[in-house]
Amino acid sequence: MVGTLTNLPSNPPSLYVDLEGVDLCRYGTISILQIFVLPTNKTYLVDVYTLRGQAFSRKTRAGISLQSVLESPDIPKVFFDVRNDSDALCNLYHIELRGVHDVQLMELASRPGWKKWLKGLAKCIDTDLPLTIEERASCKAVKEKGLKLFAPEHGGSYEVFNARPLSADIIRYCAHDVEFLPKLWKKYDQRLNQTWKARVSLEVGNRLWLAWSPTYKGNVRNRERAWGPTAWW
Repeated sequence: MVGTLTNLPSNPPSLYVDLEGVDLCRYGTISILQIFVLPTNKTYLVDVYTLRGQAFSRKTRAGISLQSVLESPDIPKVFFDVRNDSDALCNLYHIELRGVHDVQLMELASRPGWKKWLKGLAKCIDTDLPLTIEERASCKAVKEKGLKLFAPEHGGSYEVFNARPLSADIIRYCAHDVEFLPKLWKKYDQRLNQTWKARVSLEVGNRLWLAWSPTYKGNVRNRERAWGPTAWW
């Protein structure tokens, strides 16, 4: 897999990434890392729960590892809200993300009017992608099945991400999120001028810095996590 992640087009980005885990942040664990590769239309699920550090350190014959891909500033990686992903990768596996695009910030920057509140991924998919009725129904079904399995408020447990083999519903849920990111990236990128692209890049850097901050608590949910950058209000 790692050998397919280099020497790919960078505009639009080729790699779209997400993570799942139990209490995903520095205080929890990473279970699965998902990568959608746009040029090949393939989605990979990396079993971090089983492989642990080897998931990131194992090298190809050319000396390339998943860690070096994630840390390369020359290989763009697209996330949706990179904060907890970066926190977990940095503090659990000493991986310093670079070359990151954050679709959540791109959406906020491209949105006309007031920019205080961030949108979630499901809301972005629902409001900003021209899906057919069948596609919307399928999308909703995948999300609802996943939530029932892992979300405590729906009677589930995040430990399902550590069950092996993974259930078919969890596999579909993991693949689902990253496979919508290319269309969202393209839509928001087309709306942004150079000034706003620079502002987004600056705020992505601020989000990555949180992984180094001793006060960042990714396992605490509060209203401030749903705020956009205060300079954008």
